[in-house]
Amino acid sequence: MRTSVYIDGFNLYYGALRGTPYQWLDLNKMCCTILPKHQIHTIKYFTARVSARPNDPGQSARQQTYLRALRTLPNVEIIFGHFLTHEVYMPLAGCPPQNQQYVKVIRTEEKGSDVNLAAHLLNDGYKGEYEVAVVITNDSDLQAPIRIVRQELQLPVGILNPYRQASRELVRHASFVKTIRKGLLAASQFPPTLQDSTGLFSKPSTW
Repeated sequence: MRTSVYIDGFNLYYGALRGTPYQWLDLNKMCCTILPKHQIHTIKYFTARVSARPNDPGQSARQQTYLRALRTLPNVEIIFGHFLTHEVYMPLAGCPPQNQQYVKVIRTEEKGSDVNLAAHLLNDGYKGEYEVAVVITNDSDLQAPIRIVRQELQLPVGILNPYRQASRELVRHASFVKTIRKGLLAASQFPPTLQDSTGLFSKPSTW
């Protein structure tokens, strides 16, 4: 079955990778392992570029190294959204209702990836790019495009869930649901050192 995979990068990271030794993840190897009966035609990875922060100055460099590793995979396409940062006033916890106090905080939101994923999933389906679509996410906001592909295009859509508990909305509309487990992540790592057209590069030391 000609299969296209659509990955919500931040959902995968926060659901399965954050704080683990498995962040040097070969997406193609993972997909081929968990979907052995599928011909993985293309993998689209939706993310946004992060910026260095005072408490983690190497964050951006690590991400760029990982994106460089993904670009060594010929069937992986990286599609970028963006981050939106702004100051907002939020209520301070523990204040009595008659004396509520507010504090100014910096809120950073990742924008565009879920919309981009939905658009590509639908557009590719209408163009006949796949026989099966697989979405790596646990974001219930994506249930609408999944439902459209299944009902209008009569094509199966599977979910690879990076969290322990799958969204009920996604389960309801998906053709099948599989959980991404630690053993799969451990077996799907890039080699410590890779090579591209620029030269050799290595897995970030803190990973």
